[in-house]
Amino acid sequence: MDKVRIGIIGMGNIGKHHAAYLMAGKVSHCELVAVCSTSPGKLEGYQPLKVYDDGLRLIRAGILDAVLIATPHYQHTSLGIAALENGLHVMVEKPISAHKADAERLIAAHRKHPELVFGGMFQLRVEPRYQKIRKLIQDGELGELARISWIMTDWYRTEAYYASGGWRATWRGEGGGVLLNQCLHNLDVLQWLCGMPASVRGFCQLGRYHKIEVEDNVTAYLEFPGGATGVFITSTGEAPGTNRLEIAGTRGKLVLENDQLHFTRNEVPMTDFSKTAKVGFSKPEVWQVDIPITNASAPHALLMQNFVNAIRSGEPLIAPGVEGLHSVELANVMLYSSLIDKTVQLPMSSAAYERKLKQLIAGSKMQKKVVAVTTDDFTSSFKR
Repeated sequence: MDKVRIGIIGMGNIGKHHAAYLMAGKVSHCELVAVCSTSPGKLEGYQPLKVYDDGLRLIRAGILDAVLIATPHYQHTSLGIAALENGLHVMVEKPISAHKADAERLIAAHRKHPELVFGGMFQLRVEPRYQKIRKLIQDGELGELARISWIMTDWYRTEAYYASGGWRATWRGEGGGVLLNQCLHNLDVLQWLCGMPASVRGFCQLGRYHKIEVEDNVTAYLEFPGGATGVFITSTGEAPGTNRLEIAGTRGKLVLENDQLHFTRNEVPMTDFSKTAKVGFSKPEVWQVDIPITNASAPHALLMQNFVNAIRSGEPLIAPGVEGLHSVELANVMLYSSLIDKTVQLPMSSAAYERKLKQLIAGSKMQKKVVAVTTDDFTSSFKR
């Protein structure tokens, strides 16, 4: 096909962002032909595009080749399955689903239609900083991974933020807090760089800093199959906050902080040096390397261009939708481990977590009106 006809379901902040760059021609060989929102005001200004007030009606209209789903979390699964069953290629905003069991259902639907392209909007994968870190790890420049630490506490949010939408920070409307909402991109990058852990012990505080029922403060301990350990720390209540990623291996240490990437490289692997050194307090000599990094100019558009190319020519996806399962599982397992007060082995039982989530929804004491969540409550990943 010469042009891929795309529709967007959900015209909150992120839906509007996607529409803006598509309408500006930032993605070649595609055309935005329709947008969908349950709120008429969100559709103003999008004529002469076709406008819809119901996502299923747009999916079944026969005017699209692909759909971008940017609705509240719980709708990602049902709309994604409907789109695949109607022969549409699918790009889903993060998370691909609110919990692992739903993600498995969406992935199973895609397996029935392997001819269709299924992508996840994990745009951090096109950022040069993470691409360089991944290449260093894959090329063996860090040696065997030993320790991973990511402190991600610069997601500060106020009470006004949580009061801005009925779906926010509720088990029924969102399915979780900082892990599922703010940190999905970081969790995707973590597993993209280092692989999935073998076990997780989470320590999550529910509503420590805000009047919410979900987690807003988290520390998780990770153990990886190769013996490496890790910690993941995040919060929406800490100011000024920190964003520091540190990855240590037998050949050195990488630190990403304040838009700077620094590599301290051991001249000799630390394990080899320990076995041969004659002095008890000596260390391997090191090289200090500052690695230049830049920001991707339009990461969402870059990922959407890859999606369009995959449809037209079979270009490999940078972020296959099936890989979205991993970040959902990490968010779920950190919370689940904390709720049951136990270390959890991966892969986690999706059925067990789904049962726990249903219990949380049933026992919710929050009075927010979240029974009928609209597609316009979903906001962008960079404004969450």
